[in-house]
Amino acid sequence: MNTFFKTSLIAALGLSAVCTAHSEPAKADAKPPVSAFVMPTGPQEGRDPFFPESTRPYEDAIVVKPHAVEAVSFVIKGESVEHGHAMVIINNHTFAVGDEGDVLTPSGRVHLRLLEIRGGVAVIEANGTRREVAINK
Repeated sequence: MNTFFKTSLIAALGLSAVCTAHSEPAKADAKPPVSAFVMPTGPQEGRDPFFPESTRPYEDAIVVKPHAVEAVSFVIKGESVEHGHAMVIINNHTFAVGDEGDVLTPSGRVHLRLLEIRGGVAVIEANGTRREVAINK
């Protein structure tokens, strides 16, 4: 019985040595695979398998173009000079030259940037359009 035990032990050790020699070592810098999903922009790119006739997956892919904003939408309510820096108040939002931000207009929220202040005029860029707005005193 003693030899059967020794033979079994040697066989088990030999088998484990063979198994570990053929297995790949684990890499320390191995990263798990990452899954990525891209929303389709139209039915030709893919559809919802549960609701194949639905247009819901394509609604977010609709590109909204910025609307044109009328020049009268921007009202300069005041101007000031602090420590040599000119500032203006456009639709209740204070801007210095180079500042940008969102202002509320009758047609909705508009992102604008103040380019310069000169001679009673503020030059702004709103939705990619450059315009001059008179400073009311």
